[in-house]
Parts: sequence; C-alpha cells; structure tokens
Amino acid sequence: MFLWVDYRYCSRYGWLPLTAATLGVILTAQAGLALGQESVQLKSSSSLSEHFDESVRKQMPVFVSGDSITSRTELGVTLEGRAELRKSETVIKAHHMDYNQVTDVVKISGDVLINQGGNRFTGKDLELGVTDFSGFFSQPHYEFYKSGGQGDAKRMEFVSERSAIAKFASYSTCKRPEPSDGKPWRPDWIFTADQLDFDLEQDVATASGATLRFKDVPILALPGISFPMSGARKSGVLAPSIISDSISGLIVTQPVYWNIAPNRDATFYPTLITNRGLDLGGEFRYLENNHTGTFRADYLPNDKLYGSTRWGFSVDQRSVVKSSLSDVGDALMTLRLNRVSDDSYWRDFTNNNISLTQRLLDNEFNTAALVGGWTTQFRVQRWQTLQDVTNVITPPFDRTQLSTRRGFNWANGLRLQLDGDTTAFKSNTALTAQPDGRRIFGNAQLSRPWLFPSGFITPKLLLNMASYKLDSPLVGANDAALQRTIPTLSLDGGLFFDRDIHLFDRAYVQTLEPRIFYVRTPYHDQSRLPVYDSGEKDFTLTTIYSENPYLGNDRIADMNRLTLGVTSKFIDPATGAQALSMGVAQRFSFADQLVTLPGSTTQMGRLSDWLVNTSINIQPTWTLDSTVQFGAESGAAERTTLTSRYSPSNYRSLAAAYRMQQGVSEQVDVNWQWPLGDLVGRLDENQGTASTGRGLGANRWYTVGRLNYSLFDKRLVNAIVGFEYDADCWVGRIVLEKTQLDVNTTNQRIMFQIEFTGFARAGISPLASLRSNIPRYQNLREQRSSPSRFSQYD
Repeated sequence: MFLWVDYRYCSRYGWLPLTAATLGVILTAQAGLALGQESVQLKSSSSLSEHFDESVRKQMPVFVSGDSITSRTELGVTLEGRAELRKSETVIKAHHMDYNQVTDVVKISGDVLINQGGNRFTGKDLELGVTDFSGFFSQPHYEFYKSGGQGDAKRMEFVSERSAIAKFASYSTCKRPEPSDGKPWRPDWIFTADQLDFDLEQDVATASGATLRFKDVPILALPGISFPMSGARKSGVLAPSIISDSISGLIVTQPVYWNIAPNRDATFYPTLITNRGLDLGGEFRYLENNHTGTFRADYLPNDKLYGSTRWGFSVDQRSVVKSSLSDVGDALMTLRLNRVSDDSYWRDFTNNNISLTQRLLDNEFNTAALVGGWTTQFRVQRWQTLQDVTNVITPPFDRTQLSTRRGFNWANGLRLQLDGDTTAFKSNTALTAQPDGRRIFGNAQLSRPWLFPSGFITPKLLLNMASYKLDSPLVGANDAALQRTIPTLSLDGGLFFDRDIHLFDRAYVQTLEPRIFYVRTPYHDQSRLPVYDSGEKDFTLTTIYSENPYLGNDRIADMNRLTLGVTSKFIDPATGAQALSMGVAQRFSFADQLVTLPGSTTQMGRLSDWLVNTSINIQPTWTLDSTVQFGAESGAAERTTLTSRYSPSNYRSLAAAYRMQQGVSEQVDVNWQWPLGDLVGRLDENQGTASTGRGLGANRWYTVGRLNYSLFDKRLVNAIVGFEYDADCWVGRIVLEKTQLDVNTTNQRIMFQIEFTGFARAGISPLASLRSNIPRYQNLREQRSSPSRFSQYD
C-alpha cells in the first residue's frame, strides 16, 4: 500500500499529490495561464468512472492531509485540523483522525463526514477499514445519491462499500432543511424499521419491523419488506388499487410482481369485483437476443352479472429467424393474438388490457424476408368482431396472403416496381353480403423521374391486373371466375421558386411551389367484382395527387383528371425550421367517374372541393394547423380540422382541436397539463401581492385533463379531469374519468394515488389513462438523466 503524507495542491482539476512530477505539471500549467496561453487540455480518465473494480481499488494509494500531520514511518499517521483521507471513491473528513497503515483502519472520535461513491454519511465515532470499507458508525445520517433517499440510525455497520446494515433506522426521500435554517427535519413521509439492510449493488433495501408513516400517521406496518431504492425491478407485492365502477361496483386489485430474470418478469393481478366475482389476471414479458414478447390473460369464473365464465388473452411476439442460405435473408416474424369470451367483454372490462377492449380484435401471424432480391411476406389474419345488437358492424375479411415486391433502378433513370400477391378471403357472408373467394393481384409501375434544382417531372405508367375465383357469383352475376387488366398513365410535375423576405422583423426564405398532376385511367366495369380490402381514401393534400382514390386492390377508378395546387413556405435560413406553410389544391375532371364502391353513386361534376391547408409555427412554443375543405359550388366549409398547441416548457401544455364534417359530426377536443401556480401567481400580481410558500403559487398543484364534446349531439362524449400535487418527496393524484361505451351507456370511475418518490405508489395508478388521453403528458417524477456520484462530490 502506498501512503502519501505530503501537503497537496488544489487546482481547478481537483486535489493532486504534491510530488516532483505533479509539481512540474502544476508550475507548467500556471506559467501557461499566467502568459495567457491555452489551458491544459482535459482528457477522459478511468478516475472518472462511477465505480472501480475491486482489484483496481485495492491498488490505489491513500491520500491524507491536515493542518497538522504526525507520521510514524510504515505504521500510520495522526491528523489534526481539517483532517482528510482519500482512497479511490472514498473521502473521509473530520477534525481529528488516526490512520493505522498496518491494519488499514481509520478511527475517529467526534464529527465525521464520509463520501463513498457519492453516498454521504455523517455522524460520530467511526472505525472503518479503508480498503474493504468494513466497520461501524455511531448515530449516522445517510444520503444516497441515486434515489435521493436519506435517514438516520442509531448505529450503522458497513459490510462493504456496497452493503450496510442500519439499526433502528429511518428512510425518506423528503429533503432535510439546511442547517442554517435551524429547523428540525419533519418529513411528510418516513419509513422506520428495527433494521434496514442496504444493498447498494442492487439498489435494494430490506427492512424488518417496518412502519410507513404519512403526515405522522401510520398507514402501513409489516414484519418484513424489501423495496427498490432507484426504481429498479424487485419481486414482491405491489401497491393495491381500488376503483369504484358505476357498473361492476368496487374493483380491488392486489398485483404481485415476480422479477424472474434480468430479461424476464411476470405480474399477477388477482382482482375482486364485488358485482361479478374474482378475476385472475397475469402478464408475462420476456426479452431474448432474437425474441421479445408479452402475454396477458384474464379469467373470471361465473360472472354473477353475466351468468357465465369470462376470459380474455393477448399475445404480442416478435422474432428474428436467422437464415443460413445465401439468397435468403433473415426472417422477421410477428405474432399478435387478441381473443375474448363474448361480445360484451369490451364493454364490461374497460380496465383490462386495452387491446381487448375494442370491438375489432386483430389476430395475425406475419413473416417477411428478402428472398432472391424480392421482399416476400406471408400473412395470416383473423378477426374477432364483437357485435352489439343496437349497432351491428360489418366485419372485415379474414385473409391468408402471400405477397412479394421488388424494385429496379437503371442508369438511364428508369425505375420499375413489381408487386404481386395471392390472397384467400373469408368472412361471415350474411353480414358482408359477398361470397368468399381468392384473388391473385399484380401491379407494375414504370417511371422516369427528372429532378432539377428548380423543379421535377415524373411520367409514370401503371398496369394493374387481378384475377378472382369466388365461392359463388355476386348477386346479379353469373360468373364466379373473373379477371381485369387496367392501365394507368400519370404525369406529375412541379416548380420551386424562392426569395428572401422579412416578416415580423425576422428574415425568412419564402418558397412558391406550384404543382400539376394528371392521371388517365380508362373505364372498366368492376361492378361484378367483390370488395375485399378496398375503401375510399381520405381527401387530403396528399391523396389528391394520387392515381387512385381507393385503398386496396379491388377497385381501380376510371380517371381523366387534372389537379392543380400551390404551396408556399416560410423557412428560417439559419435553422431550416419551417415557420409557415400555406397550400391550396383543386382537381378538375374531364369526365364523370363511373367506378364506385358498392352503395355509392356515380361521381358527377367537373370540379372537386377546394382543399386549403395552413400550418403556423413562428414561435417554437406555438403551433397551429388547419385543413378546410370548401364545396366547389356552395363555397361553404364541408369539412374542417383545426388544431393548436401551446407548450412553453416542461409540464406546461395546452392543446385544442375542432373537427367538423357537414351533417355528420362536429366535435371540440381540449387537453392540457398546467401548474395552477401560474394562474394563481397572475391573480396575485393583479391584486398587488406575491404568492409564496408551498401552496398554489409555488407550482405544486397541477391540473390535467381532456374533454371531448360533440356539438352535433350536444353532449360530452369522453372526459378525464384530474389534479396533481407535487410535494417534492411525494406526488398526489386524483383523476375522474368518463367513457362513452355506446349511445346510451357510459362508465365513470375515480382514481386516487399517492406516489412516495423513490419508494412506492399507493392507490390506483391513473398514469396509463393520462398518457393515453393527454398528448405530451409528463410524469412529475419522471427521471430524465442517470444520477452520478459526482453530484455529491466532497
């Protein structure tokens, strides 16, 4: 062991042992700084590691310093006045210190401060092995940098640098007042125990004879418990949840977590539903090198309200299958299953897995790989449709599909893309009113883009082919074997103009981008063909420039249309950020469109509706987007979408949206997360007073929520409104939620939660509802960076 007993030099780079070598470096650096030369260049060093290996730590020397040093050669030293000992991650400070170099033990009487890898301990009477960090400490106060937790004990026994035992100890993440304040430490919550075993390697504490107090009221007493100190996973009983449901009654869930392995875990959710019975739920998750997945299941025997057994399960798995063949790439395989026992499951179990509370449950197996240069995919999809007698929906077709795609690019600029698939479709023919069948589809696209700095032009030729073999002919048709081949010609072109401009005293580059698009597809009677996967595209500034107004491969519309549009953008030349964008487009038809979807009529008229889009983001905190579809003849707004968001900083977000489709729907949607202290502070300013303290003015109270109101139906569709209170070491939440199940049925519930920061959560967790309903919602206690031992460096 090496022992340095020389005085040391403190520089901007930290403490250095004062030897001939370091003295030369110091003098050189100081001389350079004095002459105005460039300072010493800092480099990365293993000394800045968060933790040293034991073999490295044992080889590191011990540094000591003090106002007075008495040395006994090869035996030890006695330090008086500002005594300090350092070794690797350990720093010990006191007024008086005796260090025995033979036994490697330091003994201190009086006030002591220890910083071990960022964890701080203060107290009296210390006896400690410096290298192995074993010994005892009387009346210690401790602070752990990872969790922010702290506490006191009657005695602490150090087993190693990563393990300690505290007798008659306490633990809390509530901040201790500064010594200068002279106030006693009265934390809002505190965990006391006869013994606390700290495992700092796993960041886990184990307590015996434990009691949890909140506002000095005991709320939990246990003979033994272990808990994570840094949010790490830990097997054990989780906080229960209690929900009051307007239909199911009181719902009490006691989750149990099992940390099986670093890459596997399971959570069990036994749930007592007072009006239904005992529901047994569980979730298993795993993460392997080439596989990852989640399995969730719920089983409720003999539902007292429904009269039979209820169940549901979901599977979500992704796998990569390695290929040993040179012309076959690795295969990506996905499996997604969602099944429930009955049609009313989605309505009765809104608190269960979200994938099981929809009316269309997707079950799909998919595998894709690159085979001989072709992207090939095999897909099996089955739907479970949950019907409601008051609102019957047409189920989608189940499908078994094999598809492939490949693109070719030649030196002369020509591009060829080939697509093909064969699919078998099957569904409930009584609801779809169509026969099941098989379809072979092929599509070839040949294009030659010309790209210039000032514009582009792209001619394209498409050939769409399909062959059907139906189980029976469609109503009014005689043939069950049908084919079609339809060519399409399109020409897409645009120009780019730009100029420098000043707007609102700011410099911008304004662009002007006119665009013209022509498409010609001859008419082909497709009324005898089924519609398995086709639907009408949404009418937007993107789809108005497409060759076919329909999704899928069952309908190819006859088109003889010209689309004209123009877009102007204002761009910040320094950052490239888009501050303003305005676009308008309209389509002109030279002939009526005769090919339609079943139930639709021939599209008459020469001019389509106008599409006008505006996007404003002049200030980074404000965004405004609007899309309005104006009738070609009436000039009135047929469809409108307006969205706006204001997000000036973290935990401050306000958004509003207005959506209208003439004669169909009209809704207003508002969501927010905002500190009430901002509002109260402004009120106080108006009254000439200042808002201070731990109340509203200190930004401890936050309001969160989302309201969806139908102006068309004159009723509140869905709502979630809540309040959050941030008390530094704990967060309180209360949230009320209303969900519209159908036209006549709603479900209401109230959720309350107290989150003891760095310890546990008690009550119902509304976080999932807040995240899914409120875009950009931020957890008040979400850790955004990993703590470092240097955050508490002495």
